[in-house]
Amino acid sequence: MAEFLMAVVAPFRPPSRSNEGTFKVKFSIGDAVSVDTTGNPLLYTPRFDITTPAVTVAEYADMAGRERLLGKTFGSTQWLWAATDDVYFDRDSRELVGISFFVPALFAPAQARSLPTAPPPHPAGLRADVAQSFELPQATAFHCDPEATELRCVQDPASLEAMPDARIGIAQDLALLVRDGRVIGWSLTDPARYVTSGFAEPDPAPPSPATRLRLAECLALVSEPLVDEVMDRDPDAWRSLRETESALREQREDRRRAEVLHEVVSRLIEDYES
Repeated sequence: MAEFLMAVVAPFRPPSRSNEGTFKVKFSIGDAVSVDTTGNPLLYTPRFDITTPAVTVAEYADMAGRERLLGKTFGSTQWLWAATDDVYFDRDSRELVGISFFVPALFAPAQARSLPTAPPPHPAGLRADVAQSFELPQATAFHCDPEATELRCVQDPASLEAMPDARIGIAQDLALLVRDGRVIGWSLTDPARYVTSGFAEPDPAPPSPATRLRLAECLALVSEPLVDEVMDRDPDAWRSLRETESALREQREDRRRAEVLHEVVSRLIEDYES
């Protein structure tokens, strides 16, 4: 543990005056593979498909593209009913070339309101030690604050409020949370910015404050425990659901994202109204 922390707080500095220092960390990802950080974070824009929900950073823009990527990569891939995240490494370079992280169904307990923001994320790519398949279990719990400044997902709810040893920024606003030498979860800063549906690219314009509020509400409504109350026809839960649906329907700014969110809550109403 002490050696790992030294690697985090004391970046490796090659003996060169022209090099200002390279952040280097080694940790495990999944059940069988270790990775080193590189200087090549993913350059694709994250897509937060709220209808799944999942966050994807990859070159493909349809299912055929995903199949082509599978043919030239290794890593952790969801097959049938396996509850794993998708992580793609190039077979030749062993460098990270894409990910798809699934948002879990359990919203964090109410007491988890102030999550640690340190340490700051370090932009970095990943290189696997060996080219072999592995399993990276999906997160089991998430937290999103009422203004949707950050979506944080963890494999163990007990670690939600723990300070990570490192935050590895593998793509724009997307970071792996590393603790005790292994990945314990991930976070997406300003998730409303990346809201979309399916494989579509997100709107390049910044999200409105109203969209951020509605996103936090939607995530709570489609997740446990609130979605169970919706299914049980709880009056308070249905009042919240209808208020969010009405606010999204009437929202005039940031319409593209509002329509995607409105589709999610409308489907929830249709599924459980009768």
